[in-house]
Amino acid sequence: MTNGTSTSTPVKTLQEFDTALAESSMRGQWQYDEMLERLIGGPKSTVRAMLWKWEAIQKQLMEACAVMPESFTARRNLSFINPGLERGGTTQTILAGMQIVKPGEVAWAHRHPISALRFVIEGDTKLYTVVNGEPLPMEPNDLVLTPAWSWHDHHNESDGLGIWLDVLDVPLMLSLGQMAYEPLGQTTQQLLPDSSHHLSARTGIVRPLWEKPPTGDLPCRYPWKEVRRQLDVFADSDGSPNDGVILEYVNPLTGGPALPTLRCCVQRLRPGFKGQKHRKTSSTVVYVIEGHGTTRIGETEISWGPRDLFVLPTWAWIEHQNNSSSSEALLFSVSDAPLLEAAHLYREEPESTVRSRSVSETKKEK
Repeated sequence: MTNGTSTSTPVKTLQEFDTALAESSMRGQWQYDEMLERLIGGPKSTVRAMLWKWEAIQKQLMEACAVMPESFTARRNLSFINPGLERGGTTQTILAGMQIVKPGEVAWAHRHPISALRFVIEGDTKLYTVVNGEPLPMEPNDLVLTPAWSWHDHHNESDGLGIWLDVLDVPLMLSLGQMAYEPLGQTTQQLLPDSSHHLSARTGIVRPLWEKPPTGDLPCRYPWKEVRRQLDVFADSDGSPNDGVILEYVNPLTGGPALPTLRCCVQRLRPGFKGQKHRKTSSTVVYVIEGHGTTRIGETEISWGPRDLFVLPTWAWIEHQNNSSSSEALLFSVSDAPLLEAAHLYREEPESTVRSRSVSETKKEK
């Protein structure tokens, strides 16, 4: 019979025991207690509220053209790195950047498990991305998707610079150990013969009945003229009290998010709009299409204008405002919400709910 305490080894202090566990590549769960106490109230992200101004971005893009005469496979891309993250990234799951391709250039073909999208800043009908043999034109404010493991290369056959916002789930793929890269072995991929062979031609309101319906993630382009038309449909709507009129880019086959790990939205803030304070468990990158305004992120307030980019960290209190009394503001945003929804981790909460809950709890205590 024993009393439950081993006497085969000398009794250690807890600190000595922790050290012994570490030497055996183990750790006691009690060492996490302090961390868990800090998490009471919701996620605590190390992502900082950041703003990158277009004036500075544009200057660096032009310099990149000078120091990198040819793009080749390197992709003349400037990534936005959040100083709050040790491993890099714009948020803990998203890497955003801006890419520039000079007239006559081709960014060589490759593929990877990373999901990517391009939101066009300066484009043309002769600027295009080829995705799995399908050319997708890149006119200003168009959105073009490059789903995971899709062959893609970029072509600028116009007379002007091609510039777009890149958004990828690189940090997520790194954390999952899924990073890989495969060059095509030649500069460009072979184009499909004509539009009748394009998968995107099978995602509209009609499709060939003699074929099986396409599945999975497809090459997809969302022309701005069509998105703008839909925004105008809701011009008289109040929309969300938090985000104004906000529309999601949807997968044309499933009606779900544009990409499995990334949600893309466009939002219209009417003149004088001041959104209610709210927070989300997702992290978000926001690009300003047009307009001027301010966004309060926790204790930080940023002032943004056309082509600026800013970050909304996880579970930070957010408050958008359009500073103009006569002009609308348009924002394009990308978040990791689909990933969190799949894991049942996505939450959104207006400040009014928290206040109501606090008042209710106070009354109960009394």
